[in-house]
Amino acid sequence: SIYFYLKKRMGSKLCKNTSSRLRLQMEPPSDGSHQVCVTVESLDEKGNTVKGPYAVTIHVEDINDNPPEFDQAKYTGVVRQNSRPGKPFMYIHATDRDDPTTPHAQLTYSILHHFPNPYTEMLFQIDNITGAISPSKMGSHYLDPQKQDTFTLVVTVKDMAGMTMNAFTSSADVIITVKESLWKAPATIRIQENSTQVHPVNISQVHSNEPDVIYDLFEKEKLPRFPFSIDQNGVIYVTEPLDREEKDTYTFFVVTKDKEGELVDKPLHIHVIVEDINDNPPVCKQAVTVIEVQENEGGGSNIGTLFATDMDEEDTLNSRLQFKIQSQVPAVPASNLFFIQQDTGILQLTSHSLNKRIASNYSLKVLVTDAVFQTICDVQIHVIDINDQIPIFEKSDYHNVTVAENLPVGTVILEIQATDGDEPATGSSYIIYQVKEGDPDNTFIIETDIETNRGFVKINKALDFETAPVYNLVINATNPEPLVPGVQYNSSSLTLFKVFVTNVDEPPVFHKTVYKGEVSEDIPVNTLVMMVEAYDPEGDTVRYSLEGDMRKWLRIDSITGQIHTASTLDREQQEMYTVDVVASELKNAAQKSKATLILHLIDVNDNPPQLAMDYPPFFCHPLSGGEKALIQATDADEQLYYSTFSFSLVDYMNTRNNWEISKVNATHAYLSPKHANFEEKVYNVPVIINDNGKPPLERKVNLEVNICKCSSEMSCFIEVQREHFWPTTSQAIGILIGVLLII
Repeated sequence: SIYFYLKKRMGSKLCKNTSSRLRLQMEPPSDGSHQVCVTVESLDEKGNTVKGPYAVTIHVEDINDNPPEFDQAKYTGVVRQNSRPGKPFMYIHATDRDDPTTPHAQLTYSILHHFPNPYTEMLFQIDNITGAISPSKMGSHYLDPQKQDTFTLVVTVKDMAGMTMNAFTSSADVIITVKESLWKAPATIRIQENSTQVHPVNISQVHSNEPDVIYDLFEKEKLPRFPFSIDQNGVIYVTEPLDREEKDTYTFFVVTKDKEGELVDKPLHIHVIVEDINDNPPVCKQAVTVIEVQENEGGGSNIGTLFATDMDEEDTLNSRLQFKIQSQVPAVPASNLFFIQQDTGILQLTSHSLNKRIASNYSLKVLVTDAVFQTICDVQIHVIDINDQIPIFEKSDYHNVTVAENLPVGTVILEIQATDGDEPATGSSYIIYQVKEGDPDNTFIIETDIETNRGFVKINKALDFETAPVYNLVINATNPEPLVPGVQYNSSSLTLFKVFVTNVDEPPVFHKTVYKGEVSEDIPVNTLVMMVEAYDPEGDTVRYSLEGDMRKWLRIDSITGQIHTASTLDREQQEMYTVDVVASELKNAAQKSKATLILHLIDVNDNPPQLAMDYPPFFCHPLSGGEKALIQATDADEQLYYSTFSFSLVDYMNTRNNWEISKVNATHAYLSPKHANFEEKVYNVPVIINDNGKPPLERKVNLEVNICKCSSEMSCFIEVQREHFWPTTSQAIGILIGVLLII
């Protein structure tokens, strides 16, 4: 090739001089480039230069004749459980001796096999350019050394950027060991409250699976102050002494971030429990605990409980309280009348020894202690009189009282009085009055004045002469506090009382206060729709009438109470028709009462559909084609009958040639011109609308459609001819009405 090239350059001179020689000097490339520099000259027999020297540069073109080679036959790597997906934990590398500026040496990495592969997706992934191996999303979640601690990946590398089937391919094994995650939440941290150590105090440490991360704490709940911190080695500190009584648990998270501020690991949940120490004294629940005890209470009786609390941790020795009586004032008739249970605070009598005449009140000082602190609580014990006296009525018979049957409920009809010799303002002397006999329906009630023990007999239910004209009442007086053994109520605690009820002329009474009925709106006149009934308590004859029959739709038989239709009903005028039915006495018409009649009219399809449009449709002249105007139908009947309308045009040739109608939905349709050759005027388009009642009703309407010159606001434009005089009042009004109609 070189000879041919030189021959071509030197022409015949090289050929004629048969004795001449060629001398080539080759300089090997010093910079590793793919070109060779050659110097060529022609010599004669004596070695003198005939031609030349000439510099020849030879470019060596690369072909893909070298497969890629891994720099290791086998690779090993370690990955931590729960490592971040996509974060490389190792790299593989291969080289290719072909020209790196050509696709021959452009390498692409991929995973060929994955042993074992227990899931549908691979647990590892490789960057096809850099050879970086990292966990996949599934691998980050499922890698667990307890289940599988070793994986073998068969990794391939292809030249030609992996874009052709003729690329060379090499492979290598990658042995990956899965190790347990370093990123673990510590066990529950326990910190003793009110610590005297120098703060901050190291309480735990966490370790990320990845180096050079930034540790931070994240509060789960917003606190006035957050007493924890973390350094960049993952050491967690408590920054100040804690108080269990202020807050006994803390929950927060440890997070790790990279230099860009992105989360590296899943947040770790940290739980801190503040352990109690005995730093709170007992507290009396009440400043003074007051206990009442009857003077006849027996020895050993529980008379009350002293309550105290301790803010230290519940159910621990720190909050265990013990009670002891320190003093009793007065110390009569003995100094140890009372005993308190050491661990419960329950007070008991030591013997049957209380006497109100000797001492009516006692003051106790009770020592309450925990393991460290003590507190004095005050107890006041009031000795109360025993209920050994019964109430005694001032009269054994209050004779009788006469009342009218229409007396209002709550009226006092009698005052009664009994007295009790026990201690005033106690349950032993307070009197409760009750009707013991003669009032099975609780028509009467007796209320007691708490200061005077006076009783007030009141009407509790409406009286009725016709039902009960006379009440023979037996009233007893008792105390809320039980009587002591050996004492019983007797006739002194009973009194008699007779109530006479006088008759009052009362109005008739309806059996119902509201009568309801349903009728179809198309029932014939004189149809019976309802029957009402009332009676007079005194037995007088009742007569019936109607009030509020504004539409004159009904009539009532004054004797029987039968209500008939008096004229045609119309639901569209009023669906719920309400009138008052009046019952009055025949002999005294002023004595009357009312009941309400509510008549629900059931709809029938008696109204044809009609157009429901605020203004007639219009089209702008000249028409360009494709115009549509929306029309709407409505019906006065119930939804049952007008839920669907059908629209059609009257079958006139002129109508069919010029217009067409198409349904939009149940209540709307489009009217469209079928061509653009319309004059500028008003057209009458006959439209037929049908409802879906049973039977259906139909209405034919002449729809006025205006084809007019339109303004820029897309509304009909009207030119008003200007003249040199003002229009008259009637002309101005006419113009205004015309313009408004068009609008």
